[in-house]
Amino acid sequence: MKNPFENLDKILEHRLRLQIISVLAANESYDFNELKELLEATDGNLATHIKALEREKYLSVTKSFIERKPNTRYKITERGRAAFKKHLDALEELIKQQRK
Repeated sequence: MKNPFENLDKILEHRLRLQIISVLAANESYDFNELKELLEATDGNLATHIKALEREKYLSVTKSFIERKPNTRYKITERGRAAFKKHLDALEELIKQQRK
């Protein structure tokens, strides 16, 4: 029997990364400060985990200015959406196997 934990996405196993991707999957986009406030994360912690997701191409970044203030927005990519779905499917399968 195959180990059901093998189907989980290693990148999404971290709580904060999973929260970031969950928020982005449910919304068009979010900016850094909105994510920081919603997830109650520090600047450094959030930036570190966003970079990890960006390296995997799970999210895209758009930098702009709003009234002369820099603004960084994040959006989930198709690759990120597929990884998130696969991760959720694996979790669902794990739950089903535990009920037997």
